[in-house]
Formats: sequence, C-alpha cells, structure tokens
Amino acid sequence: MGQAELQLQIKRIQQDVLRMGALVEKSVVLAQQALFEQNLVAAEQAIAQDKQVDRFYRQIEKDCINLIALRSPVARDLRWISTLMQLVRDLERIGDYAKDLAEVALRLVMYPPPPELGRIQVMMQRCQKMLSHSLVALTELDADLGRQLKREDDAVDEDYTNLYNTLAQQSDIRGSVEPILLMLLAIRYLERLADHSTNIGQRVAFIVTGQRD
Repeated sequence: MGQAELQLQIKRIQQDVLRMGALVEKSVVLAQQALFEQNLVAAEQAIAQDKQVDRFYRQIEKDCINLIALRSPVARDLRWISTLMQLVRDLERIGDYAKDLAEVALRLVMYPPPPELGRIQVMMQRCQKMLSHSLVALTELDADLGRQLKREDDAVDEDYTNLYNTLAQQSDIRGSVEPILLMLLAIRYLERLADHSTNIGQRVAFIVTGQRD
C-alpha cells in the first residue's frame, strides 16, 4: 500500500465517522422529540437506531486497527487514525445516551409534565448545539471551534448543578417519586453527552495541531 492509497483509506474512514456522527445527531433529535413532545414513535426509533450506531463503531474501529497493523503509519497519519478510533468511542457513547434519554421519555410520559421539564429542555438544546459544533469542527477540521466546546460545556455543567439541586432538595412530594428520579437520570445523561461532545472537539484540535490542551 503506497502513501496515496493510505491517504485514501484514511479519508474513507473519516467519511464513515462523519456518517456515524450524522446518525448519532439524528438519535439525539429523536430523543429530544420523545422527551419534550411525548413522541413515543421517536423514542422507539432512537432505541432501535442505537444498534446501527454500534455497528458503525465496531466497523470503524476494525478498519482503523487493520490499517495500523497493515501499514504501520507514522507521524500525522498515525495521529489521524488513532484519534479517530478514540473519537468514534465518544460518538458511540453519545448514541447510548440518546437511547437512555428515549427510555426515560417512555417512562416519563406516564406522568403529568413536571415543571422542571422546560429547564431540562434548555439544557438539552445546549447539548444539541455542542454536538453540532463538534461535528462541524470534525468536518471542517476547525481546531478553534473544537476548543470552543470547552466553554460551551461550562453552561451545561451549570445547568446540571442547578437542576440537580432543585430536584434533589424537593421535600413536599405528592405521589410517585419516579418522575424526579427520571429527571435526575436525564440531566446526568445530558451532562455526559456534553462531556463527550467536548472530547470530540479536543480530539479534532489534536488532529489539526498535534498538541493537547
């Protein structure tokens, strides 16, 4: 395998990663529809789609390992391949959290909409924006946009802290406590989703610059 063919193989893997990213982004949109529009069809689609995300992850990881084993890339090529392997793990985890949020939605729909749901929706919108920015950074190899994710993550962390305190400190609870527990799970999933989006941004910056922040 010559250098030109190696570059072509890396490009193909990058395109597969972007396709996986688009699928994961769709899963998050479906989870959003399930949670805040009580769209149970969207919830089932998000749960089913996770298997497709997992297949993407396994195939890309296999392709990266084979390329390293067969070609023994060095320098920037090795950085590209090894970082893409880490990056697809972040995407796979985001897909898992989309599935988890959809499962929360299937339970939460049995109760009247909790008053905190609007604040959770704002938090989720921030997370969706972060995921979108991380994928744009990867597509355009924009290191500055990748680094920006760290600052965006601060707002999500603040959302998480404020919502956790609100939910955990409720004392006058009438009826089932399950809605509160479900919302605590939802904000935890969102906080982790944002963390993995931040990871993607940092990995893009590393691909471009070769430096870790």
